[in-house]
Amino acid sequence: MPLNWFYHSPVVFIGSALLALQQLSGINDVFYFSSTVFKSAGVPSDVANMSVGVVNLSGSIIAMILMDKLGRKGLLLGSFMGMAMSMGMQAVAGSSLVSGSSVVLLSVGGVLLFVLSFAMGVGPVTGLLLSEIFPSRIRAKAMAICMAVDWLGPLILYTVLASFCLVGFLFVRKNVVETKGKTLQEIERALLPSAELIY
Repeated sequence: MPLNWFYHSPVVFIGSALLALQQLSGINDVFYFSSTVFKSAGVPSDVANMSVGVVNLSGSIIAMILMDKLGRKGLLLGSFMGMAMSMGMQAVAGSSLVSGSSVVLLSVGGVLLFVLSFAMGVGPVTGLLLSEIFPSRIRAKAMAICMAVDWLGPLILYTVLASFCLVGFLFVRKNVVETKGKTLQEIERALLPSAELIY
């Protein structure tokens, strides 16, 4: 009996979206820039790497313990909220709202909270959830589609960004006039042909 992919498309969409959100959450960037953040706070790189590793491992162990007690959805919700809060901490640390030791606490704390939040939910729970939400008759193919989304994260991200660039191109082509070598009156006439000039 052939599979009805249209019938199963909502669950495949959920799985694909979860893996895309996992990658787009910024975890790779946080890992990549964590050493820089710690270094700017005066923390040696080996201590920084060890701290991130210990927090990551601790979060994974906590997730293992709480997964069956709190449920997958609860851990995912808490994880995404924790990551959002940690990015908020980073944003405040990078602004002019705080200074001195507060910047160090917010930036280093933000990195560690992000890693902990990711490790407690979005990291380990997503893969487990996928294996549970797909019916057995489509599990292999659906997992393949979702994993393709996961591995093509940069492709999707850059495609979205390229799309915005194309929108920008079309917007400028349609709405922006050339101002080089033109007077203000000529520019206004080009932008507002029916408007009455007041010059």
